[in-house]
Amino acid sequence: MTSASGGADMVDWNLAVATATRLVRPGPEVSRAEAAAVVAELRRHALEAEEHVRAFTGMRSSSLVAAAATPVLVVDRPGWVRANVAGFRTVVQPLVEKLQARRANSAAAGVFGAVGEKATGIEVGALLAFLATKVLGQYETFAPAEPSLEAPDSPAALFDKPRTGPEGPGPGRLLLVAPNIVHVERELDVDPSDFRLWVCLHEETHRTQFTAVPWLRDHIQSEVQSFLAETDVDPGALLDRLRDAAGSLGAGLPGTGGRESREGASSANLLEIVQSPAQREILGRLTAVMSLLEGHADVVMDGVGPAVVPTVAEIREKFQQRRDRGANRLDLVLRRLLGMDAKLRQYQDGAVFVRAVVEQVGMEGFNRVWTSPNTLPTKDEIHDPAAWVARVAR
Repeated sequence: MTSASGGADMVDWNLAVATATRLVRPGPEVSRAEAAAVVAELRRHALEAEEHVRAFTGMRSSSLVAAAATPVLVVDRPGWVRANVAGFRTVVQPLVEKLQARRANSAAAGVFGAVGEKATGIEVGALLAFLATKVLGQYETFAPAEPSLEAPDSPAALFDKPRTGPEGPGPGRLLLVAPNIVHVERELDVDPSDFRLWVCLHEETHRTQFTAVPWLRDHIQSEVQSFLAETDVDPGALLDRLRDAAGSLGAGLPGTGGRESREGASSANLLEIVQSPAQREILGRLTAVMSLLEGHADVVMDGVGPAVVPTVAEIREKFQQRRDRGANRLDLVLRRLLGMDAKLRQYQDGAVFVRAVVEQVGMEGFNRVWTSPNTLPTKDEIHDPAAWVARVAR
């Protein structure tokens, strides 16, 4: 999937954005006045959530500059696409360079070169169009450095418009996807203002995690880069792994009757089936830290909720029912392939870990998890909070 033109990218990112923008489904119908009110309220709630999260967790940004350098952007679905394209370009650059080197030194790389950056751009765009309807909010750990915004299309533009071009890695930014938030609050039939603040509490927790723990971003970036460095770009090896995994992946899909579908225990997805043993080890560490971050955010949003979100119990119950119901068969297949079902398990496993640790040693004891990479829970400790407490908190 290197550039057919020999360019610097393996993906035509501009074509990916154009494809996703064309394919993405429109958001819920709202008047311009209603949309403006939603955007303004989300901005207010994001500011309000910051103080609630800090008071509940005891975590403070390392400096006011660090907090100010991670902006909150309210975006529409195309804006989310542009923001994530910028993040992808930042993260995958080492893999691009590796693929380019292989293409220059090996005739086998012509298999990938024949695909071309434009075909890959269309594929990435289609994937982003699907994901753009699912995300309520997102902390972009690997957002490009400022300038992070393009000029709005008009002086009356409602949404922030993230850049797609690479400016190098920046400190991160928080995205709130307004159309998706409105869609879910209507689907759940909950109080809109309460739901918007509840979502902001979750996403602001992620922003606080990264601004209050200076080493966290570099640690995750190092793990991701190590994962990419272990990527086997040999076409034959990739095809062998895909063939080996095809049967087990199909057997675990809903309705196929496989053992994994009956037990509901499979975690195979498109990322996992092409991994080397070294990558699985790295991904185990990444899974543990992401479970921690997601579970912590879920615990905080529900912990703060009763004091500032009057209908939080109703919101949590309906939201959890929505998660449990899942989606139609096509959605389930796509979620499985993309690892989105694993994301839901991260919320659940991480929240159980955080609640258990806080119950045993209090919030101050739990906050020792942020001391260094060595105090992060392992993948096994996520499922055995007492082991982490014995190793670290005591």
